[in-house]
Amino acid sequence: MDQENVSAGLTVAAPAARVFAVLADPTAHSAIDGTGWVQEAADRAPLTEVGQIFRMDMYHANHPDGDYRVANQVQVLDPPRAIGWRTGTEKDDGRLEFGGWIWRYDLAPLGPSGTEVTLTYDWSAVPPSVREYIRFPPFGPEHLSNSLHHLAGLVTGR
Repeated sequence: MDQENVSAGLTVAAPAARVFAVLADPTAHSAIDGTGWVQEAADRAPLTEVGQIFRMDMYHANHPDGDYRVANQVQVLDPPRAIGWRTGTEKDDGRLEFGGWIWRYDLAPLGPSGTEVTLTYDWSAVPPSVREYIRFPPFGPEHLSNSLHHLAGLVTGR
């Protein structure tokens, strides 16, 4: 695959500020994900600034430990238009190492009651050493669309 990112879009029947608030709440991320990989927010504070770190407990059957924790760093925070983070790990000495992939949501208001949401997963900065043992993207093409539908359900209360 030559492409190093995938995107999906969905119109959500809610104002952009409400959509953004859900995305900025790490405790909502497991429900948005829908794969069962994202388990629970270890850091529950809302995302409020670029550089902020928030950790998530994860599970994946193909991960060497099964259960593991990721450390995410906010890269984009432009309420209510965009939010994004890069994912990595925290070493025993507290040092953070990032894998080179980024999750980003872009929100385009469609009036007072609708928002076009685009979710992009970009792995263009993943080094060859990581690509040797992780296939990118590590999920099927339906994953982003499913996540957006989960987000819409959370935002609209469905």
